[in-house]
Amino acid sequence: MTATGADRDAVGVGNWWWWGRRRSVVLDAGLALVSAVECALEGVRFAEQASLPVPVGVLFGFVVGAVLLVRRRWPIGVVLVSIAVAPAEMGFLMGIVGLYSLAASEVPRRITAVLAGMSTVAVFVVTVVRMRQDIAQADVGEPDIDPSGWYVPVVSLFMTLGLNAPPLLFGLYIGARRRLMESLRERADSLEQELSLLADRAEQRAQWARQEERTRIAREMHDVVAHRVSLMVVHAAALQAVALKDPQKAVRNAALVGDMGRQALTELREMLGVLREGTAPVAPAPVPLAAVGRAAAAAAEAAAEDGPRLDALEGLCEQSRLAGVVVEFVVIGDARDYPPEVERTAYRVVQEALTNVHKHAAGAEVVVRLAHREAEVAMQVENGPCPSDAGVADVRLPSGGNGLVGMRERVLRLGGVFVSGATDAGGFRVSAVLPTLTPPSGGSAARP
Repeated sequence: MTATGADRDAVGVGNWWWWGRRRSVVLDAGLALVSAVECALEGVRFAEQASLPVPVGVLFGFVVGAVLLVRRRWPIGVVLVSIAVAPAEMGFLMGIVGLYSLAASEVPRRITAVLAGMSTVAVFVVTVVRMRQDIAQADVGEPDIDPSGWYVPVVSLFMTLGLNAPPLLFGLYIGARRRLMESLRERADSLEQELSLLADRAEQRAQWARQEERTRIAREMHDVVAHRVSLMVVHAAALQAVALKDPQKAVRNAALVGDMGRQALTELREMLGVLREGTAPVAPAPVPLAAVGRAAAAAAEAAAEDGPRLDALEGLCEQSRLAGVVVEFVVIGDARDYPPEVERTAYRVVQEALTNVHKHAAGAEVVVRLAHREAEVAMQVENGPCPSDAGVADVRLPSGGNGLVGMRERVLRLGGVFVSGATDAGGFRVSAVLPTLTPPSGGSAARP
């Protein structure tokens, strides 16, 4: 980010005292020098009128005029000095520049008005006195102009306003413009900071969306691959066991292995197709950060629309039965249509629970329950203890420990409840409840 106005001002003050730039130093030094010379020359006449030595008057005028050097730091002091030396008829330049500096500074307006009024009155009085003296000296005999009339005050007033009003008004304009520019600069700095914060937040949201999408893809890959491959391994083990004893059963098992492999490949291709949607062979163009989250949500929605439904649970249980597992499928309540993400999550929970049965409880009896309730759908997969004399071959299925974690994440993401744990009989139970999000509609479901 660029430096703010406060940073720039701080740098200028540190380098050049109270001046912000080098040319400001040169300008103020030049004005102070001219004012000092002017006041020194006017100090000659002041010394003669006050019966003082001329060097004293010159030195006094030089010091008074040099006060203009601090006009930016102490504008009130400069104006007060110009008012104080007004009776001595010196400090013409100092008075004009002092009023301008006072009006352009950050001094409160009431103080500016008081000092400007005092300076105007001082200049007016000195002008009236000086003009009357000049008229009286010019007309020694019969004067053409009466010094006690209206002429001298009116002309003195116009001259005073002509001297004091322009620098005062110009200073007010410059001060207002300077404050406006500073306000705009501060607003630009604040907008820049806000844009930086918004960019950081957008990057965080994009990172969260990418992480969420990676987690979803990993969960889908685990569900698809783990279940299909687990059944393929079980059937392959059964095929190995009956290959010589029952060739016909071996053929059926081999056909089942092939069907499950093709189904796994089909689901993987569909998933990869969702990931590849919208890609082009040309070089990728820069994508706004906010579009990442929308793209991830669109991909998730598309995957949800094409995912499995609850009516496929019977076929899922049949696949496990063909692998030698005793599975009972029980449906409670009237079936109806649910949002795609609800049906897809329910299917994946049952699928992963059956996969865990194949991995950890081969030969155990399984009961799959599906309950259609008024505002929710519940599913439960419970298996009994693994029999020690069932004669089921150990197929040594690997376990990554992500099945229960993935099921919990799916259910909680939809605002549901997930519970899993061992039963008193020595088996294992997985239960999940999902809100339906839609009003119930008519329909019926056949129970096996």
